[in-house]
Amino acid sequence: MSRIYFGTDGIRGTVGKMPITPDFVLRLAHAVGRVLKRSEARPTVLIGKDTRISGYMLESALESGFNSAGVDVVLLGPLPTPGVAYLTRAQRASLGVVISASHNAFADNGIKFFSAHGSKLPDAWESDVEAALEQAPVWVDSTNLGKTRRLDDAAGRYIEFCKSTFSADLTLKGLKIVVDAAHGAAYQVAPKVFHELGAEVIAIGCAPDGLNINHEVGATHPQALVNAVKANRADYGIALDGDADRLQLVDANGRLFNGDELLFLMVKERLLRGGEFAGRRAEEKVPGVVGTLMTNMAVELALKAKSVQLVRAKVGDRYVLEELEKRGWLLGGEGSGHLLALDKHTTGDGLISALQVLQVCLRSGQSLSELLAEVTLFPQVLINVRLKPGQDWKSSPQLAATTAAVESELGDRGRLLIRASGTEPLLRVMVEAADAQQAQECAQRLVDSIKP
Repeated sequence: MSRIYFGTDGIRGTVGKMPITPDFVLRLAHAVGRVLKRSEARPTVLIGKDTRISGYMLESALESGFNSAGVDVVLLGPLPTPGVAYLTRAQRASLGVVISASHNAFADNGIKFFSAHGSKLPDAWESDVEAALEQAPVWVDSTNLGKTRRLDDAAGRYIEFCKSTFSADLTLKGLKIVVDAAHGAAYQVAPKVFHELGAEVIAIGCAPDGLNINHEVGATHPQALVNAVKANRADYGIALDGDADRLQLVDANGRLFNGDELLFLMVKERLLRGGEFAGRRAEEKVPGVVGTLMTNMAVELALKAKSVQLVRAKVGDRYVLEELEKRGWLLGGEGSGHLLALDKHTTGDGLISALQVLQVCLRSGQSLSELLAEVTLFPQVLINVRLKPGQDWKSSPQLAATTAAVESELGDRGRLLIRASGTEPLLRVMVEAADAQQAQECAQRLVDSIKP
């Protein structure tokens, strides 16, 4: 069964338009509740949210939908997405639900789910929910309605979990850190995590009003963090996105480091401790990490020089996670700042990733720039090409010939990627090379060969 509502990361859209309407969300929760009750007589779900004003409305709709199916609800309030995943597992709940549209503007919102183990759910489960949505509701009688309560110390529990992933023999004392929570779900949690580990914290993007989430702050607008680090002469700057599963990091000089570079630093941290890359299920003896089709080639080459294999998954942290689980590896991520350390958490977590990076700086006594001296990112040129209706780009002999010529020209000092957008009639053409002009020229040749 093809999915109608679920995308690559739950259900997302503009508030007030299908499917992000209160009537649909109530039906969705009722359908999810009916699916849960196939295997459990009295399920319990946790619901967390970010700071969008629409979160109140959607939270109420979810609560009613679950209760009407005989499912108990625990409300967590504003909490990062990875915090909901953690508490779902820690509380032995049946399901975790997050109301968030991540890095999108406040006018959007979404619903995503975590399993009882704190991991993302398979496509088959989502298909079961969509099938249940097509069925008439079955309201339980009054004696079997679900109940709702609030977990008042949810944020405190998650703060302690984050701190537990930071080595007990290290401290952040003496460091001044700017923390930017994007006016999002981590606005209370993030400053406390770093403060309680000893840092002097300067908080920006920590004053949500329901409308300002991700607005000119956070991981998607890092210039605010760069400016604040320089103005306060801070040692580091840490920016999260609206639901705090994405990380961008700035050093004392105001230099911004993306997810590809931070993934490399997490690998270096493991190498300093003897190399912990594989879980118990890993079959490969070669240590490895998972990136995406967009991971910068310079990082791949630097990892190879350390005898660490990089495997590329499709773009999206969901696919990175799938590849890690398949191989039994622990570390993965993408340039946008979604980073995974599966021996620390079951999902990507911006706070925990930041602590992992800070650990390598503290243990090595080196700055971020010094630690990344061996990695000079290749320039990447990305051009979107709008396709005409019915245009068969895959069978184009001109594109095939140009692709072969560009690949030959780039050799082992560059690469290209052509992929279709999953949401728009676009082709995304990416070329990266050690030489920026060469990357631009090669990308333009490919684009010219696509146009009919």
